[in-house]
Amino acid sequence: MSLLHGILNVVYVIMQIFTGAIGVYQIAMSVFGIWHRKEKIIHEPRKRFAVVIPGHNEERVVGPLLDSLKSQDYPAELFDVHLIADNCTDHTADVGRNHGAIVHERTDKEKRGKGFAIESILERFKASQKPYDAIVMFDADNLVEPAFLRIMNDKLCRGHKVIQGYLGVKNPFDSWVSVSMAISYWFSNRMWQKARQNLQLSCSLGGTGLCIDYQLLQEMGWEATGLTEDLEFGVRCVERGVIPIWAHDAKVYDEKPTEILASCRQRLRWMQGHFHCAKHHMFPLLRQGLMERNLVKLDAGIYLFQPMRFLILFLTSIMMLLQVTTPKQTVVTHITHLLPTDFWVGVNLFLYLQMPLALLLERVNWRAYFGLAILPFFLWTWGPVTLQAYFTKANRNWSHTVHKRAIRLEHMRSR
Repeated sequence: MSLLHGILNVVYVIMQIFTGAIGVYQIAMSVFGIWHRKEKIIHEPRKRFAVVIPGHNEERVVGPLLDSLKSQDYPAELFDVHLIADNCTDHTADVGRNHGAIVHERTDKEKRGKGFAIESILERFKASQKPYDAIVMFDADNLVEPAFLRIMNDKLCRGHKVIQGYLGVKNPFDSWVSVSMAISYWFSNRMWQKARQNLQLSCSLGGTGLCIDYQLLQEMGWEATGLTEDLEFGVRCVERGVIPIWAHDAKVYDEKPTEILASCRQRLRWMQGHFHCAKHHMFPLLRQGLMERNLVKLDAGIYLFQPMRFLILFLTSIMMLLQVTTPKQTVVTHITHLLPTDFWVGVNLFLYLQMPLALLLERVNWRAYFGLAILPFFLWTWGPVTLQAYFTKANRNWSHTVHKRAIRLEHMRSR
């Protein structure tokens, strides 16, 4: 056997072990997402919230978000809405004022983007000594269910410090891209986030629908100005021993791109930020998790180890394809059968079946099931996106996602 074949065999062994272990791990964890019971709210409104909305040229979509916040089932005197018009060249600030928000116009061509905008408003709060109990963050294109703040108040009163709300999609049926993203989110919410909540592990922060205890934020500082500021802050919380929890019934809806190129650009930014965060935090978390026998830190490190949960499907599909198509009389035959073909077929079957199971458990609109037929094509696009992100992970420039549709909560409910 040549040296090249020997090297290829070793690489392939490592890929099989890594992919097989991650696939089985995800299947085992997702089982715990099947069970969900709506938690009863036992605490009356008490916490005072600062609702923070960073926005760049969001005049088309920020109005419906502000209106949905006005409709919160929570005393108006216990929350303020702060809109950060970050380097805007449109009428975002004017729309914010017209809808009752406290508007902060910010111009900084060097430090631009969501992370820096949040950092700036937190500095203002500290200087003014605002008497807030918690900070809640939304993206400008979001819509928020009326019970959101009441649920966050209850979680805070129970002693939790960092809480992530349910991440829904407000335009799931606009295109094959948006329905694929919606299915991915429904799956993630139930089989990833809810599963870890049931196991008392850390959820991953999604950047919007996020509630943080103000005192904790003052102690830690934000310090999350990368492309995935949510991931950075969540990892720092886990390292500190603070477990971010999942609030399945506190729902916020996000607009997703309808075109594949726009979706790839958005996911490229996510992945670049993921790789940057993993570079600084993955090995410390894995090491601490093993040394301290701390499953929360170990699981968080594993999440950073695999760039994206949906990349698992891409990798296991590749492995199954290689296993089935590799001729039996080759120099790598004994390697391709390190794990049998039935193993790869079974892993792929269980992983893909989680998608319709998640739709069933989440009771989504029947039209979503038609999206399952094209979902594998969308999931496979994670491969090239992740590969490009790895080689461009040094990029720190914020790429703005353009939002076009002013959807309202009442429109979503009438569909």
